[in-house]
Amino acid sequence: MKISTPFTSKKIAQLKAGDTVLLSGEIYTARDAAHARMAEALAQGVSPPFDYSGQCVFYAGPCPAPPGKPIGSIGPTTSGRMDAYSPALIAAGLKVMIGKGERAPAVVDAICEYGGIYLVAVGGVAALMAKCVVSSEEVAYTDLGTESIKRLAVQDLPLVVAVDSKGGTI
Repeated sequence: MKISTPFTSKKIAQLKAGDTVLLSGEIYTARDAAHARMAEALAQGVSPPFDYSGQCVFYAGPCPAPPGKPIGSIGPTTSGRMDAYSPALIAAGLKVMIGKGERAPAVVDAICEYGGIYLVAVGGVAALMAKCVVSSEEVAYTDLGTESIKRLAVQDLPLVVAVDSKGGTI
């Protein structure tokens, strides 16, 4: 099934655990250090580095772009590393997360409460996933290097629904 950003509750409700999807549109990358900063900013009432409403975060720290390419290899990071921060970001409007591995019960509860979804990418296919990236732009926390927040335009990024908006899991 082909899906595209931005996400709405209606789009998300149509997806079920186990569905395979090809995602196109604008997404953001963020890993541990960026999540810690985003959660801290949220707790302090500081404006986020991007509007979380209806957005998708890919837990990834892409490699630098080789000549002529928008990005280097980009593969999923273990999602559990973001579990401490995810419920607050979901409550603030984040709808979709992409990573690998299981999620903590508190994250699944937040996904259900706020109508989100968790997608997984297959580990070990970072070079293939990079071919789905059309463009990349660094948008926040540049001091984090490859772990800075980047806005990506993706085309047909292959993913699987791991946790749906009703709490169904694979």
